[in-house]
Parts: sequence; C-alpha cells; structure tokens
Amino acid sequence: MKKAAVYTRTGDLGTTGLVGGTRIKKSDLRIHLYGEVDELNSFIGLGISHLDKNVDISFLHEIQSALFDLGSNLACEKEKRMQFKLPQIKEYFIKKIEVEIDKMDSTLPELRSFVLPGGTIEASAFHVCRTVARRVERQMVDFENHEPGEVPESALRFMNRISDYFFILSRYLNWKKKVSEINWIPVRE
Repeated sequence: MKKAAVYTRTGDLGTTGLVGGTRIKKSDLRIHLYGEVDELNSFIGLGISHLDKNVDISFLHEIQSALFDLGSNLACEKEKRMQFKLPQIKEYFIKKIEVEIDKMDSTLPELRSFVLPGGTIEASAFHVCRTVARRVERQMVDFENHEPGEVPESALRFMNRISDYFFILSRYLNWKKKVSEINWIPVRE
C-alpha cells in the first residue's frame, strides 16, 4: 500500500475540502471552529506530556477522541453526517465527564474565591485547556448563529462540561502536589 502524501496542493489557493467534498474558504467560520477544536486537542496533549508517569491519562485520551469526533462532524455539513456515519458525542459521555468532575471535586477544599490560573506546570497547562475550551464554546455559539443547525446536538454541553472538567483538574493537580491556589484579590488604590 502506498503511503498517503502529506501535502496535496489542493489548499494552495486558500480553500479546503469538507468531509463530503465541498470546497470552502479557509477563512470560513466552520474552518475557524474546527481549527479551534484541533488547537484544544493539541493543548490537552501538551498538558498530558507534563503529567507524572503514574497518572492515569486514559480519560484525557477519551476527551481527545471525543474532540476528534466533534471536529469530524464540524468538517461535514449536517445533512451529510449520517451518510459518512460520523461518530456523535453521546449524552452518556457528558455524564461520564460529570462523574469525573464530582470525583475530583469531592477531594478538594471548598472554593471561596476565584483563583488565579497557575500553580504547577501541569495545572497551568490544563488552565490553558480550560480557556481554549471556552473559546471553542464561544466560537461554536457564533457559528450556530450564522449557520443554524450545523452544530451537533450535544456539542455545546460537551464543551461547557470539559471546560469545567479542566478547571477542576487544574485545582486537583495543584492539590495533589500540595501547591496552594492563589486567590484573586482585586487590585485597589
């Protein structure tokens, strides 16, 4: 079997192909959106690379796979998704994220203030994931406003939940390493 070429030259003039073959400009809101999903996935990979080797990363890999599922759906017009049998984000997976959040949160001290992003390198990396997830969520709302019905059914709930997950994961990683959170204190004169 011949290895696929990395470059095709088909995008050299500023267009790209969707899953169904439709060509659109690389500046299209759809392309921005699934590019943001890809960026988030890369930041998760970066966060994983900072974790201790004894940390179970299987759930983070599930989130990464779900983001690939989401990206494939965003890269395809709604009416063609069934034709290509694209994997959907199911409600049970959103519930699974909630279980993981609750499990970590049950070990953490009560939050009485906003906290500044930071702490360990791992926690900081997942704070970045949280903020990128929020950006994806905002971009998704914008895309839905411009292209009603094109955002997959569970996508907004999924994005909202994983940003919560990354917040709790960041707190949890700091807590595990006994690194104190830094509370937000408004700057006053």
